[in-house]
Amino acid sequence: MTPDLEAATERYLELIGRADEYGAVDLVVGLIDGGVPAEDVLLRVIAPGQRRVGELWASNEWSVAREHGATAVSERAVAAVSGHVRPAPTRGRVAVACADGEYHALPTRIMAEVLRLRGWDVDFLGASVPGPHLITHLHQTGPDVVALGCTLPTRLPRAHATIAACQAVGIPVLAGGAGFGADGRYARLLGADAWAPTADAAADRLAAGLPSFPAAYNGAAHLGDEEYTYLTRHRAELLSRVMDTLRESYAPMGGYSARQLEHTGEDLGHLADFLIAAMYVHDASLFTDFVTWTCRVLVARNVPAESVVLGLGVFHDVLTDCPRARALLTEGVTAARTCCAVRRTETSG
Repeated sequence: MTPDLEAATERYLELIGRADEYGAVDLVVGLIDGGVPAEDVLLRVIAPGQRRVGELWASNEWSVAREHGATAVSERAVAAVSGHVRPAPTRGRVAVACADGEYHALPTRIMAEVLRLRGWDVDFLGASVPGPHLITHLHQTGPDVVALGCTLPTRLPRAHATIAACQAVGIPVLAGGAGFGADGRYARLLGADAWAPTADAAADRLAAGLPSFPAAYNGAAHLGDEEYTYLTRHRAELLSRVMDTLRESYAPMGGYSARQLEHTGEDLGHLADFLIAAMYVHDASLFTDFVTWTCRVLVARNVPAESVVLGLGVFHDVLTDCPRARALLTEGVTAARTCCAVRRTETSG
């Protein structure tokens, strides 16, 4: 009898939600012993369970502590699957790493384990691997391909440097993860040899051979400009000026407490990082989509999303010599106002 994997996923979510490491490990190992392929356990139980963790955090149903605990248990569960099923390598060697600055390692770890199950000899190098250190590893081990994971698009400039460095020493790069765009547009733009949306798709892509993008494509040639460089170098200074303006102009009115301003500063830091990434890849939607997501998360926490409108407006006024960034911030303000208007309509209804 084939186990009900949807029910198993619900049970898995329940276990990791209370940080029950032993229970979660027993569940996934028991599924394998019961005849469920290890790849299905990874992709149809652990991965969807972990996606629900992110959704529950975003909707404010789970705290940060509970989310962190659940993620730690999922990492342990993946390791348990890896230790329980040990196929002998029958294919080539793959170095699997997260882009420099990328600390969301679990999706990339799952990809590494799926590749291992498919017969690849895998070196999993973990989270935030600096480019030079990755290149040293390539010289020492000589893999056939690098599988590079990136969950947040804010890491795209560093991922770009890593992709170019790997290719410079003759190693092709398979890009994966949400940071490269839902359709892989940023993987193509940054010059990766191929892209895959999921771990099993990555295994299929490698089995079929590389590359999948036209060899003559050179879309990365125009990435970055003077404004991007300025924002990158002066990020901290600019954010400090924005926060000073907010404190001077709005705190005396009683509209913002010190604690609210602290949270606003954190949110603006993330928004600045997405603004910089959007400037790098010349895609306004990367920024505006994150603005909308931020507003929804704030609303779920009963925090006025109008703070985003206010902060982005001040940021716009501070950047007097950055017309392209100001245009993006204007689009961000529009996206935030739209989100606030939708929220008011839902509340009044």
